Amino acid sequence: MAAVEVHLGGTLKSYAAGRESFTLEAANVMQMLKALGEACPALKPVLDRGVAVAIDGEIYREAWLQPLKPGQEIYVLPKLAGG
Repeated sequence: MAAVEVHLGGTLKSYAAGRESFTLEAANVMQMLKALGEACPALKPVLDRGVAVAIDGEIYREAWLQPLKPGQEIYVLPKLAGG
């Protein structure tokens, strides 16, 4: 497992007392979201309801096993609505 830097986008920062990024140990999106919820318990209910994850500018939804690597630009965003 590698350390990845994860940034919070949109309103998610307000759940983390304004904190914008976390360095977490995670090999994939599922592990990253679990570690983020442990690092910031106030975010856990929001993460459980669903969020979008952007990796190097591409948005992933429910791609739990998408691998993560150090140096990637990773953002957790509020769930995107629309159709």
